[in-house]
Amino acid sequence: MPARDVVVEIRGVTKDYHGLRPLRIAELTLRDGQSLALLGVDRAMAEVLVNLITGANVPDTGTVTVFGRPTTDIATPDDWVRILDQFGLISERAVLVDKFTAEQNLAMPLSLEIEDMPSSLRAQARQLAHEVMLPSEELARPTGSLPASSQLRLRLGRALALHPRILLAEHPNALTTPDDAPAFAADYARVIASRRLASVVMTADHTFAGAVADEVFTLEAGTGRLKPSAGWRRWFR
Repeated sequence: MPARDVVVEIRGVTKDYHGLRPLRIAELTLRDGQSLALLGVDRAMAEVLVNLITGANVPDTGTVTVFGRPTTDIATPDDWVRILDQFGLISERAVLVDKFTAEQNLAMPLSLEIEDMPSSLRAQARQLAHEVMLPSEELARPTGSLPASSQLRLRLGRALALHPRILLAEHPNALTTPDDAPAFAADYARVIASRRLASVVMTADHTFAGAVADEVFTLEAGTGRLKPSAGWRRWFR
């Protein structure tokens, strides 16, 4: 089997974010189609790591290389947006508009014509809903009235809308209930496998981590070392 391309490479990175200690990542490599889960990364740290990977921020020390290019080489806003479009983000920071319907929120990354939606746009939104197992009867409901599990699936659908190469998820299981987490984990794993996406999921749940990723690591905050976690493999399957 040919080696898969490296899409994200982190070496010797530190980033001070005014936490108890700076974020440290000694070494992390993500290849095309590879799925990783990271334990030991709290929510604040997860946001910092995502911002480093996407080039929104640069490290204090070390290098972050994305698609073969150091993020410090990103020179213009347009250049950054082109890179950002290759990422899908699942996070509370990715705002859903509560008064819009689920279908409208799914369509927003694709078009601003969401009030009187063209049939082609509606079809795209419904295909995304089907892919992430968002119930069709919920598409016409205001997003703010949806249960937490459906809002999380809506976030996944939006993250997929622009056909990214990499999904980044900040504690997604914390956005739903423990009862619904296993089904979402199975569907997340199915989606990234079918699309052949690279994925990094940050979570505090060892079982959830094993269900969504091929490999699970625990970050040692003091050293930045990523330690392989034992007994992680696909618990929900």
